[in-house]
Amino acid sequence: MSVAGPRAFLESLFAAAVAAVRPDNIPASQFPPMPDGRLIVVGAGKAAAAMAAAVERHYGKGMEGLVIVPDGYGRACKYIDVVEASHPLPDERGTAAAARILGLVQEAGAQDLVLCLISGGASALMALPAPGVSLADKRAVTSALLRGGAGIGETNCVRKHLSAIKGGRLAAAAVPARVVSLIVSDVVGDDPAVIASGPTVADPTTCRYALAILKKYDVPTPPHVLAALSDGRLETPKTLAQGITRIIARPADAFAAAKAQLQAHGVAVIGLGDRCEGEARTAAAMHATLVRDICAGRGSVRPPCAILSGGELVVTVTGNGRGGPNTEFALALALELNGLSDVWALAADTDGRDGNAGAAGAFIDPSTLARAKAAGRDPTAALAQHDSAGFFDSLGDLVNPGPTFTNVNDFRVILVGPPTQGP
Repeated sequence: MSVAGPRAFLESLFAAAVAAVRPDNIPASQFPPMPDGRLIVVGAGKAAAAMAAAVERHYGKGMEGLVIVPDGYGRACKYIDVVEASHPLPDERGTAAAARILGLVQEAGAQDLVLCLISGGASALMALPAPGVSLADKRAVTSALLRGGAGIGETNCVRKHLSAIKGGRLAAAAVPARVVSLIVSDVVGDDPAVIASGPTVADPTTCRYALAILKKYDVPTPPHVLAALSDGRLETPKTLAQGITRIIARPADAFAAAKAQLQAHGVAVIGLGDRCEGEARTAAAMHATLVRDICAGRGSVRPPCAILSGGELVVTVTGNGRGGPNTEFALALALELNGLSDVWALAADTDGRDGNAGAAGAFIDPSTLARAKAAGRDPTAALAQHDSAGFFDSLGDLVNPGPTFTNVNDFRVILVGPPTQGP
């Protein structure tokens, strides 16, 4: 098989994984019955516009509402307003739209239904600071956590406590209306309290824990924010009136689709699960060890085989380059494998955007380092500067499907030996 063959095959696996978790065709069984009162549709995230379109197709009419999406993720809807805003750092557009959402649910009555459409990215998009906290405060703290390598659960814990709408506060504002949440999960473990900072579920974390996270990552925090966290003014709801939460797409669904396609081509699958966390380059070293064992005949399977893994890796940024966890993983993996023959890999974010890479991720093959040397690119220097996307861009090896209108986190596949049969 030519180099183009494995690349096209890996890209088809990524496309199949994404297609399996697109919310365009939410099963009718997931939608609640039309209420006696108003149907108020609110939400945020990278899948929110696609979810809103599905809601309109299902109910046809008789609804109102607003969802917030990142720039470029908008879709035209007839009854539900779609507002674009900044991600991953919040901006004034997101704050204004979040205030409108809070106002809508506060007006809901006992006969009304608040249908919340939640997906990854909502934490930044639905950014309504708590009283006494400014948008500038939230931006500065969030930026420091992201650059410092904080995990999504840690980052979202802090976000909840600095918010007027997350950590269960949106559902609390909707009382006495009924609240149903449809969720596309982008977090390890599919915990609704972590996804999008849990705007409609009770929050088990505390102000004390948020303070510990800020200390752990040495985040410069304004004194008035520290004081509000310390005296408990920013504590989140620990109990809520019972609502309904339905996860309609999750990372496991994406990997099941990719696994089925691999097996149809006669490729054995080693599944590392969808819960991999930690530094991207550390994960790359672990994956490379597994690849070398397979190539040396020490693995549990023989080529052709593929290693699948997901989760959410992080990068502790020290340079000023362009990239994200998936492009950094790919670059670190290429260096670890050092041109090992018959090994190809793709690492990409299912939302279509990997950090500030300007793409979803990257592809590597046995010629990656040789082609970089011929082009005058130093992969070791690029990794040190966290310029993985710049490195792969120069080789034409970025994976760039554009906005996917969904998000179930990282997708990584390493192919050892080419497929031997068609589907």
